[in-house]
Amino acid sequence: MKVVGFGGHSGSGKTTLVERLVAEFVRRGLRVSVVKHVHHDFDIDHEGKDSWRHRKAGAREVVIASAHRLALIRELIDAVEPTVHDLLAELGDCDWALVEGFKRSAIPKVEVWRAEAGHAVRYPDDPHFVAVATDSPSLPQPTALPLLDLNDVPAVADFLLADPSRFVYAAPTA
Repeated sequence: MKVVGFGGHSGSGKTTLVERLVAEFVRRGLRVSVVKHVHHDFDIDHEGKDSWRHRKAGAREVVIASAHRLALIRELIDAVEPTVHDLLAELGDCDWALVEGFKRSAIPKVEVWRAEAGHAVRYPDDPHFVAVATDSPSLPQPTALPLLDLNDVPAVADFLLADPSRFVYAAPTA
């Protein structure tokens, strides 16, 4: 499995880029999974649904399955927040795992940066960035990193696929 992360400030376009890259990779015949980090409490379950009722009754894990989909909901009551490596270990077999968020993770990452957002860039302080996907030809700080057109998703995919060995995932050893 190859792994690449996408980091940047909120509103920079990470989710849109990842969504469009998933579609582009699938169009090219690749099996793709996504790991996304959120900074707030979230729920994929809805009040009144059977799985919600089971969780509220105290189940630590609820697995919901049909002929088309499987979902695992795990309550992290006494656990620490999982790392990107913990979550990558949960994935089934795939060609690429695209990671959104986990900005401090030690995986190869593409910074997503929009000029109009006015945020600082992260690449000068993180050696794991391998490129910058941007909508601007000029960045607030110089870099030798490749600049990718944020709006040219096939070109971003080409960049990632040009050197796939760079993204081969090796889980950290204890």
